[in-house]
Amino acid sequence: MRLETVSVVGAGAWGSALAQAAAKAGRRVTLIARDQAVVAEVNARHTNSRHLGGLPLEPGIAAEPLFVPADIVILAVPAQATRQALSAIDPEFLANRPVVLTAKGLETGTLERQSEILAAMAPDAVPYVLSGPSFAADVAAGRPTAVTLAGDRASETSALAAALAGPSLRPYAADDRIGVEVAGALKNVYALACGAVEGAGLGLSARSALMARAYAEMARIVTAMGGSATTLTGLAGLGDLTLSCTSPQSRNYTFGLALGRGERTDAIIAGGAGLAEGVATAPVAGQLAGKLEVEAPLIDAVNRLLAGTASITDIVVGLMARPLKRES
Repeated sequence: MRLETVSVVGAGAWGSALAQAAAKAGRRVTLIARDQAVVAEVNARHTNSRHLGGLPLEPGIAAEPLFVPADIVILAVPAQATRQALSAIDPEFLANRPVVLTAKGLETGTLERQSEILAAMAPDAVPYVLSGPSFAADVAAGRPTAVTLAGDRASETSALAAALAGPSLRPYAADDRIGVEVAGALKNVYALACGAVEGAGLGLSARSALMARAYAEMARIVTAMGGSATTLTGLAGLGDLTLSCTSPQSRNYTFGLALGRGERTDAIIAGGAGLAEGVATAPVAGQLAGKLEVEAPLIDAVNRLLAGTASITDIVVGLMARPLKRES
């Protein structure tokens, strides 16, 4: 299949960073932006100052306000905006084309994964999931980054990974699309919890224990949804969980820090906090775990924390008082 041109839908920090990486990989890239000011700036100055500061973009990147068909489509909008973004694209433009989904979240109301939304909106598109330990600033600046690219057809997934691989972005092809997708969504929820532990001053030992139990909880949910627990040993699982649960660069971790310090969810959002996908995903993950009949005490705890019905200190005390079990 031809893999020369790329359209990146979403000109925020992540979309711009992926456009940068694709251009460095030798692809011809169009960045789709709703904001006419962003379109004008990218085309005239080769920067996106609102999202990437003064970092220069590759000169081969062009911006357009409306979707431009391409060999590869990368969807880089927030998880809760995926359906709306796809509704603006003629499904025929996506038919039999690889569509790379990069949002890490579950849809409110439907409980659907990103690829399930794509299947409903453009049933003939070929879904791929890109996930792993990656910050937009690192990818845009060309710092070494490794991610997972998961698809259903091994040879085509490898070809797509090769087309997007550049001097600093290394996508590893994988076949567990469900596992990669679910892990990417859930790690944001656990990052909220780890940030809250840090914000409350409960110590690195508590945070490390929480991460380990989050990994186990994530594995239960991933396997219940048809994914593989083995996926969690790689970049999309352990790699992304570690990065998001330990770095202040993570918006979810930073949001959690504020929760741990006693701030309320609505006040944090009103204060201009950046998008934290875990805030919307946590209630969905809780509903999904209940539907699957999977025990998920950490997700339940994050939802109580977000709702303001319990403090992180009280939650940790409750978790520590749970019946002892053998670690498997």
